Amino acid sequence: MKFEDYYISQELKKNLAKLGFVKPTDIQFKSIPPILKGEDVLAIAQTGTGKTAAFAIPVIDMIHRGKMKQRNDGIKCLVMVPTRELAQQITEVFEKLSRHTKVKAYGIYGGVGQDEQIDRLEDGFDILISTPGRMFDLISQGHLLVDRIEILILDEADHMLDLGFIKDIQDIKRKLNRKHQTLFFSATINDVIKKLAYSLVENPIRIQVSPKDPVSKNIEHSVVFIEMDDKRFFLERMIKENSASKIMIFVRTKVRAERVKMAMERVGIETITIHGDKDQQDRFGVMKRFKNGEVKVLIATDVSSRGIDIPNVDFVVNYDLPDVSENYVHRVGRTGRGMAKGLAISFCSKEEKPILDEIQGFLGSNIAVLEMSKTEYKDILEVMKESDNDTDWQSLIRDNEDFEAKRKKAGAKKKK
Repeated sequence: MKFEDYYISQELKKNLAKLGFVKPTDIQFKSIPPILKGEDVLAIAQTGTGKTAAFAIPVIDMIHRGKMKQRNDGIKCLVMVPTRELAQQITEVFEKLSRHTKVKAYGIYGGVGQDEQIDRLEDGFDILISTPGRMFDLISQGHLLVDRIEILILDEADHMLDLGFIKDIQDIKRKLNRKHQTLFFSATINDVIKKLAYSLVENPIRIQVSPKDPVSKNIEHSVVFIEMDDKRFFLERMIKENSASKIMIFVRTKVRAERVKMAMERVGIETITIHGDKDQQDRFGVMKRFKNGEVKVLIATDVSSRGIDIPNVDFVVNYDLPDVSENYVHRVGRTGRGMAKGLAISFCSKEEKPILDEIQGFLGSNIAVLEMSKTEYKDILEVMKESDNDTDWQSLIRDNEDFEAKRKKAGAKKKK
């Protein structure tokens, strides 16, 4: 079945065609009909399978076709997400899919001034995409009214529940129209989160795509055993051997991200970082530069592993294994999105082997190991260390030449 065969508005069909949507993915095929019927939906599917469009398409259609009240009666749909980057990304998806329709969407999040957001709330729109913090601030200030909302969407919902937003979500549901539709979308779910999820939905249609393997079949993922102090040399080698590729590197902490960046820059590799210490405009700027290919290597903490859709990421590198097993799925899911193929590799040190065991337990299968003999390991390490020493020596020579040039120039000025 193709999108042109769906009973949705012509304007929406035209937008889908222009954006290259021809046939629905599995999660879209299974989710769109029950959402259009007004059912509550609990949907679990791998990253990169088109979950955002799975709820955006039917919601836009229902509002455009007048199945809900007019905009001047208040916001009709609320999409709650855990991160600012995800809020911005989902807003862009809604804007692209709703062009030439009656539907208007807007995203609000913290880290930026709220005055402009308040002005837009007063102008009115149909769909609000928001992080919990800023949304609750605006509700408490009386700028945001939610009592007319007819659809509540929780995207990456397991992460929001994990972060302790269950009470806030329950409070929001109490403020909504007594009869409203709830859509719960996520890539991963555990028994605790599942119990909480069922407390938020009413007789839901449960949709689970590829439940046995949470990692997309488009992603070839593996692990290689590298000692902690040697990781930077192997990372340098991998990046230099794939210099034309877009590479996303995940580390455990903000400090680690900056240290890896400095280590790569010392050997002539340009990188950018994204983590919680950067202000929101910097984070948006970094994502823009990486998305458009201006910089090929992005070093990130888990702030960027959730739901972010970055086109054409060739490699994901887990420089550090994630402390939370579910985050492995979200990290590697930054590559191999849609119909594209992707590669992911994890560097595992001796100290991280218990974490690897936990991740494999969560996946329900072992991750393929890239075998490397002790001799091969030693040879690679020696070559990269020698290369680094050469680079450092060349840098010193260049610095000395620059110093001598400046000194001579200053001496010439004095003679004049």
